[in-house]
Amino acid sequence: MKLKIIALIVILLGAGIGYKIYSDKVEADSAQTYETAKVVRMDLTKTVSATGTVQPRDSVEVSSKITARIKEVLVEENQKVTAGQTVAILDGKDFEATRDQAQFTLTNAQQKLERTKKLYEIGAKSLQDYQDAQYDYDKAKTTLEKAEADVSETVITAPMDGVVVGEPQTAGTMAVQGSNNPTVILRIADLSEKLVKAKVDETDIGSVKVGAQASFTVDAFPDEKFAATVNKISQTDTANSWDISSSSSSSSSSSSSSSVIYYYVTFSAPDPKNLLLPAMTARLDIVVGQVKGALCVPIEAIKTDGQGSYVERITKDDHGKDVAEKVYITVGLYGDEFVEVSGGDLKLDDDVSVTYVAAEKKTSSSNSSKRSGMGGPGGPPM
Repeated sequence: MKLKIIALIVILLGAGIGYKIYSDKVEADSAQTYETAKVVRMDLTKTVSATGTVQPRDSVEVSSKITARIKEVLVEENQKVTAGQTVAILDGKDFEATRDQAQFTLTNAQQKLERTKKLYEIGAKSLQDYQDAQYDYDKAKTTLEKAEADVSETVITAPMDGVVVGEPQTAGTMAVQGSNNPTVILRIADLSEKLVKAKVDETDIGSVKVGAQASFTVDAFPDEKFAATVNKISQTDTANSWDISSSSSSSSSSSSSSSVIYYYVTFSAPDPKNLLLPAMTARLDIVVGQVKGALCVPIEAIKTDGQGSYVERITKDDHGKDVAEKVYITVGLYGDEFVEVSGGDLKLDDDVSVTYVAAEKKTSSSNSSKRSGMGGPGGPPM
């Protein structure tokens, strides 16, 4: 009998201890704590990133209209030049000889024309003879004009103000004329102002506007931030993939259809310290949206469900425990870390949850999952 009583007491004690442990666990589970952040006011800026190349405001390749050997180069790399300044001289002996011969031919043709005209006027020469003499004179005159133009082309002048960029060709080099691949004697660039030509992704190009402000850095001066302004947006993508009028364009279009489409955006970039050099890589942040004094929450506080975007406002109950209240909001501008709250019953200094709660799995055979009471993970609405 005593053993039965003792066994019953042990069972009751075990049951009591088990119930206590269970009730403590249930209470602990129900007393969930949250990681929170304050609702704040701040100036919010949204940017788009792009990579571009520093370019001079204007540049030109100086070449020759005639084929001749370079006799003398009168400028050096980095030297400033002005429009009309002589920068190189070509060997013009052959052209001068051709000009002298053309001058002699013209003189003879003129004398012949004058004699033939007098004889024609007294009837000693026919009209045909007079017209032939006129033709020979006109032809000789044209030949002389071309020869004189060739001689003048032996003097190479700068077509614009700027700076000689790169080493010019040296004396003795043959300068070859041509429209496809002429010899470039030297290059001149206007470095008074720099440009940055960047490629912007098609998903971002719609938010970039002419006049938008930007900032950028270059590897040579990582601690220096340069200002820039959008002054041109190309109306065609970098590969002209829309043009299917030719087989080559069609091939380009089909190949680019599976890749990202980019558009060129040109920025003016003042460089008062003259630090930027052509071909430097610029990493830009383009301002595409700004809000002053916006009511903001961290991006991770934003959650969504079938009714829209919401945050969980955290308050304390009478026992000091955290209580989550779902507050639906209207989302405005997204920044890098914060998002504007443009509508909804949310106030400055409210505490909002930034806690992520993973979805719980059911134990049923369907293996379906459900969201916890806190909703899905934070982030922009889709």
